[in-house]
Amino acid sequence: MDWQPFAALNLLRNPFGELTREDRVRAAVVDVADCIDRLQQPQTALQFIADCGRGKTTHLLSIAAQAPAAAYVYLPEDERCPPIPHGQPLLIDEAQRLPWLVRRRAFARGGALVLGTHVDLTGPLRRAGYSVWTYHVGQDLTAERLAQMLNRRIQLAQLRSGPIPQISETEAADWMVRHGSDIRAIEFDLYERFQQQIGVG
Repeated sequence: MDWQPFAALNLLRNPFGELTREDRVRAAVVDVADCIDRLQQPQTALQFIADCGRGKTTHLLSIAAQAPAAAYVYLPEDERCPPIPHGQPLLIDEAQRLPWLVRRRAFARGGALVLGTHVDLTGPLRRAGYSVWTYHVGQDLTAERLAQMLNRRIQLAQLRSGPIPQISETEAADWMVRHGSDIRAIEFDLYERFQQQIGVG
């Protein structure tokens, strides 16, 4: 039988380790229904603006999961721009990294666009004929919602029926005092805390 270091916590693994794309969608605490509705309109672009770790990718993946013809592409830092796929909608993560010519061609295709970006791309989108909806991710984060998000990740790692660790709203508020709306930083700290609980790390 394989050693299961988190079994004493009734967990399969550290709940704040790396997630698959599918599990990121399952763990998401976002409502993208209005986004899906807006994308039915012609030449519509949605942009999710925030610094790293606030949930831009989670929003994009949640939209992609509800759009069978969607295509998602992530633009890595300090690497060659990957090919931009065709999709309806086309979702581009870290869109601020698009080289100017590639961005111009991608925007000129038409069709629905969803962008995760650090900078406001309203200008070039409107020049390409798009109606633009902007979402500033993380600005409405509350301790209640953060606790819900963190507990969803813990639930995904549950080993069997029975009690599992929980993050209270008070604890979530304390994490927000420490890290603000940087969910990634909070999850990293929680990863380390769970490692310490089993005597690893």
